[in-house]
Amino acid sequence: MSEFRFKQVIVVRGDLKMGRGKTAVQVAHAALAAAEEARSRKREWFDRWLQEGQAKIAVKVSSLEELLELKRRAEQKRLPVALIEDRGLTQLPPSTVTCMGIGPAPSDELDPLTGDLKLL
Repeated sequence: MSEFRFKQVIVVRGDLKMGRGKTAVQVAHAALAAAEEARSRKREWFDRWLQEGQAKIAVKVSSLEELLELKRRAEQKRLPVALIEDRGLTQLPPSTVTCMGIGPAPSDELDPLTGDLKLL
């Protein structure tokens, strides 16, 4: 169980072999987009997450299929989700799905979905 009551999880595709800078930017996109989704749909969760210090965890999956299955499961739980597609200006082809932000949401709702994933 997490020490934070609310957190955000960023899930990155490990199969893309993005450079560190590219990964950092994609993670930033996911964190901001998912936070905006939570702010508009789950304002209480967003506010509590801000008050607690905006905890974030970055994890990885091995494929697009694994990422999309996780997205489906998160949406079934009605969690804020933001899928990130790259514009294709540097390392990746246009519209490549790179990562996803889930939450901010209660840790006890996120942990069953993402708790077994390896840290980025």
